[in-house]
Amino acid sequence: MSNFVTIAIEIMSYHLPSHLSELPVYQKAMDIIMLSRSISTYINHDLSYLNEDGTEDSDIYFSGDIVQQSTNLAPEIINAERERHSDKKHKHLESLERLTSKLYSNCRRLERSKSNGKDYLPLLRGEIRTFRKLKRNWMLTL
Repeated sequence: MSNFVTIAIEIMSYHLPSHLSELPVYQKAMDIIMLSRSISTYINHDLSYLNEDGTEDSDIYFSGDIVQQSTNLAPEIINAERERHSDKKHKHLESLERLTSKLYSNCRRLERSKSNGKDYLPLLRGEIRTFRKLKRNWMLTL
């Protein structure tokens, strides 16, 4: 099953409000999911080998983290859009900020890894910066 189909199935389980798929912040979150999964797959292939001393490369865990964090962006956007109470909406927005910060810092960590896939991480960080700008504009509409 392709990444796009998997993501679509995961997101459909949230019963999206009709306008959500048109939101630039949501579309960018979906782009980040796809990109982080592709990069993680590529990096995992390079980092899955054991070191000379028999230990595994600890950077492999950061590649899983970027997938997990990026996958959680869209549900937080959905939850913030659905929430009626401003204090609860604010909690989803704070969660989005934490996820975005962790995702960005994990990209920086992976850039120091011994993988050829690290060359794609600046692209992901650029997408995250764009997401942050879109998120700020979107937050003003809530």
